[in-house]
Amino acid sequence: MHTAIANTVLSATGARAIRSATVIQSLWSGYGEIVRLELEGSSYPSVILKHIKLPDAGSHPRGWNTGRSHDRKIRSYQVEAHWYQDYAHQCDAGCPVPGCLAVNAAENETVLVLTDLDADGFDLRKENVTIEDIHACLDWLASFHATFLNSPADGLWECGSYWHLDTRPDELAALEDADLREAASLIDQQLRRCRYQTLVHGDAKLANFCFTSDSRKPGVAAVDFQYVGQGCGMKDVAYFVGSCLGEDECEALEKPLLDYYFSRLGQQVADKHTGVDTGELEGEWRGLFDVAWADFHRFLKGWSPGHWKINSYSEQLTRRVIERLQS
Repeated sequence: MHTAIANTVLSATGARAIRSATVIQSLWSGYGEIVRLELEGSSYPSVILKHIKLPDAGSHPRGWNTGRSHDRKIRSYQVEAHWYQDYAHQCDAGCPVPGCLAVNAAENETVLVLTDLDADGFDLRKENVTIEDIHACLDWLASFHATFLNSPADGLWECGSYWHLDTRPDELAALEDADLREAASLIDQQLRRCRYQTLVHGDAKLANFCFTSDSRKPGVAAVDFQYVGQGCGMKDVAYFVGSCLGEDECEALEKPLLDYYFSRLGQQVADKHTGVDTGELEGEWRGLFDVAWADFHRFLKGWSPGHWKINSYSEQLTRRVIERLQS
């Protein structure tokens, strides 16, 4: 490990030494790595080092190796650093996130030193989930959206989520579905013009939730805030549901899962924002669930036309939205 990075970790944690370093994963397109560091002489037994080192050009796994893609990644890491420095501390026990111990940013390199969620008890990652697991993630989203309801997004994405239209013109141009391509801007406008805005996680897939293994303290925490920004909460909910359920389950569970999310959101908003009409909020956002789904479907069909998430349920919701916009 580079001496300057090691010194940043030691200074931030008060540790005497770094005992070991284990790479957890490489970042998308070779833009760095995430490392768990075991420490000696610190109140933190371990921390997470997110080391972003920007190459001159990346090798994108799906061929989208463009200057625009590179610029978007650079911006995403700037946003994440800003999020951890200025926003993460607002997250309470209802929506746990890693704590930020240090941020060092240079022109082509950024180092984030974060608390280790594994050490905090969120040590499970899941590929298959129960309905209780899904509810736990929806609890987190409801608390997060309530916490940041009507919050400014200074320093974050003006429009949260990694697929938002303004940053994806290449994928839109590649989209062969002419009706969806024509409706794309109207779909985007409906989401951006809704009255109730919050901060959305922007990449709220199952893989970015960390589960507790202690059955006495159920819950989840979330990671990866590169695409956090302003938006309608349905963007996170629709994307999350699609990340962990097949098309038949999505269709069968759409209403009960939305009912659950809105019951939790209503409670959280009532606690945190007196004066907000929770019924009006639910009415607006519930009516935008299929719009949010269609928005992601637009990106996916242009980005990876053969993706497994492109299914009859997604097509059905998207057709419904397009027909409504055309009427």
